[in-house]
Amino acid sequence: MGIWRGLRVAFVLGSLFMILLIIVYWDDVGGFSLYPLQDPKHGSPDAQSGPRTTAGPSLSPSTARAQASSSVTAPTAAFTTKLTPEKKRGEELRQEDKREQEVETREEDEERGRSRASVDVGEQEARKQRIMDVCSGQDAVEFPGRTRPFEQIPNRELDHLIVDDTHQIIYCYVPKVACTNWKRVMVVLSQSLISPSSGKPYTDPEAVPPDLVHNSTLHLTFAKFWRHYGSLSRHLMALKLQHYTKFLFVRDPFVRLISAFRNKSGRPNQDFYKQFGSVMLRRYGNVSGSLPETVAEAFAAGIKPTFQQFVTYLLDPDTEQESVFNEHWRQVKYDFIGRLETLEPDADHLLKLLKVDHLLRFPSGARNRTATSWERDWFAQIPVTMRRELYKLYEPDFELFGYPKPDSVLHQ
Repeated sequence: MGIWRGLRVAFVLGSLFMILLIIVYWDDVGGFSLYPLQDPKHGSPDAQSGPRTTAGPSLSPSTARAQASSSVTAPTAAFTTKLTPEKKRGEELRQEDKREQEVETREEDEERGRSRASVDVGEQEARKQRIMDVCSGQDAVEFPGRTRPFEQIPNRELDHLIVDDTHQIIYCYVPKVACTNWKRVMVVLSQSLISPSSGKPYTDPEAVPPDLVHNSTLHLTFAKFWRHYGSLSRHLMALKLQHYTKFLFVRDPFVRLISAFRNKSGRPNQDFYKQFGSVMLRRYGNVSGSLPETVAEAFAAGIKPTFQQFVTYLLDPDTEQESVFNEHWRQVKYDFIGRLETLEPDADHLLKLLKVDHLLRFPSGARNRTATSWERDWFAQIPVTMRRELYKLYEPDFELFGYPKPDSVLHQ
């Protein structure tokens, strides 16, 4: 009986001792939380009632005091672990917003591109339809050669139609309408000029010397077809006109005249002086005695045509008979009509249409942009009757390409 009592006492004491050990153990390492694990973004119930100094399990007083001193200067590992997912989630949200903005920007750019392409196509159709209407006689505008078929145009008048067989392109160049840069493009496409530095054909239009591109030997033109193909030349011209992409660039007719005069008479040009300048001076310049033989001598003596003499020359019936300004390009049905006033976007559109935009870019840099506002100044010394006659001469071009009638010039 005594033994049994002793066992019971020992059991009770052992149980109390185990309970005491458990209490001491949990007080030292920290007790378990009564709350389930919480998602970091939601927090624990304690967070709803007030701020917590730590995010981990409860600490014993001694441990809490030990870490309290360091918590002011450095976060605990548990605190860092909890904020990292929040920061990561915030970064993910920012990246997602950035991607959404990029997608929206790209969609807006694509929409603007489609809108611009639609405008380009619509504008081109309107320009081509206007030419068809004028040339078919639907507009009350008459001009020499309107009904003349292309087959009846003499070969000598076809030197402005440049052909590139490799890319099936025909370019009709109009003087003083970015023709230098477009000739540079044609030289690169046809590989007709070798670069002295590389020994290979030029690949960048901007690198092509501008003074060389007007050399007629660099370009294959319709005027040379007879020499190359003989009796088959007209048949080949017709085939190329039917299947090749044909383009030209135009500008306000009066502004083009001013630009041409400034370019040719503003600096010594022997060819212009011999073919046109000396003729104007003899006919309308009241020059006594003989004219200087060279343009350099004429410039040194202050002898050069005036703008009024230039206009008089254009209106002279003898000039019309000489056909030196015959606008042969009116008889061609073009696939693309660009304007100097919208040169950059038109050039980009055209290179894509020709499918050569991956090969080259249209040359940049300064271009001759004689302002329309200059018309009044240049025509100030021209009698109104002559201005109106000049407009009648170039009215087909105003109508063909949709330029407004220059009323301010015609009614001063």
